[in-house]
Amino acid sequence: MKHEILAPLVGESITEVSILKWTKQNGQAVKAGEVLLEIESDKATVEIVAEHSGALTILKGDGERVAVKSAIAFIDDSVAGTAGASAGKTPPPPPSASRPATPAPAATAAPVASQASLESLSPAVRKAVVEANVNPAQIQGTGKDGRILKGDVMAFIASGGAKSAPTASRLPTVNDKPGDRRVPMPSIRKRIAERLVFAQHTAAILTTFNEVDMKPVQDVRAKHKDAFEKKYGVKLSFMSFFTRACTLALKELPAVNASIDGSDIVYHDYADIGVAVGTERGLVVPVVRGAEKLDFAGIEKAIGELALKARNNKLSIADMSGGTFTISNGGTYGSLLSTPILNPPQSGILGMHKIMDRPVAINGKVEIRPMMYLALSYDHRIIDGKEAVTFLVKVKELLENPEKLGLDFA
Repeated sequence: MKHEILAPLVGESITEVSILKWTKQNGQAVKAGEVLLEIESDKATVEIVAEHSGALTILKGDGERVAVKSAIAFIDDSVAGTAGASAGKTPPPPPSASRPATPAPAATAAPVASQASLESLSPAVRKAVVEANVNPAQIQGTGKDGRILKGDVMAFIASGGAKSAPTASRLPTVNDKPGDRRVPMPSIRKRIAERLVFAQHTAAILTTFNEVDMKPVQDVRAKHKDAFEKKYGVKLSFMSFFTRACTLALKELPAVNASIDGSDIVYHDYADIGVAVGTERGLVVPVVRGAEKLDFAGIEKAIGELALKARNNKLSIADMSGGTFTISNGGTYGSLLSTPILNPPQSGILGMHKIMDRPVAINGKVEIRPMMYLALSYDHRIIDGKEAVTFLVKVKELLENPEKLGLDFA
């Protein structure tokens, strides 16, 4: 009997996924429970596991984009299959992969959806349309029967449609010439583009700056890092100091930890901190859950596990969903100063930067100190300037007086 393997449904607004890599060869014998391939959506990478044993027939090859719930392979449990090559090698494209893919049914029904009214939209899509102030009649739907999905709204905004159709049509095109290389934009890069443009269109983003003397934190870290690593099995990094400082500051300034939902403000009595991690595929923001309850070791372990999953493309959608505030460390790459962009629907993001020795005035004398510029970008619709500045000053105060962080390891 032949058992179809379908492209998984990985999110409400996701209609297509990409096949990253098959771990089995076409025609190879597979066993139930073995990993067959990796699928990339615009949010995460997902492994597909065999549910049956038998011979594998691959219908869609590496790099192909496929509609969710469409057949990408099948397993015939009446055929033994070949021993095949070792797992991890990319299989040759199957004969069917060279044929043009059948367009998704939604594509033919898109014109019907383009006439959609607000009343016909789902609550999530209606909210996105209203917040972005766009006309749903101009949006091409990719859902069932041409239904407009939230991803369609964000893609429309990212394409410039929110400004007006004529403006978008005047965007310059690139004429290829010798030396140019044209490649499809990866799903994760599309998602990043959509979210960043969405943030710029829907939030009143401002940035406030301050600087922090990192010598006190450096001294504490130098004194305890060896004992900390020996006791807990993880390194004591600057990120746990910043995470702890932010969780304490968020308690005092709850608006910075809140978000806007339509005409409501949603306050969060917990701190799920997103930590921006750069990978070869792009920037991802996994979330440390309940960071306000974690000690330094708990924060370091959580960040380390998420960073490892990010570099190995093992992050799930759940790992990157639901954050209330984000920390981004551009200093890792040498950035001295930047203005980070909000991660919707969050209202605040802290930017860390490179530590540099600079002359500063200490008690009336000039001293050389390891200084770091801090940047807080915030949504001015919900956070006043006074609250933003107070938050950043509070973070600075805690870092310059690390004993106030509750150094449980000291």
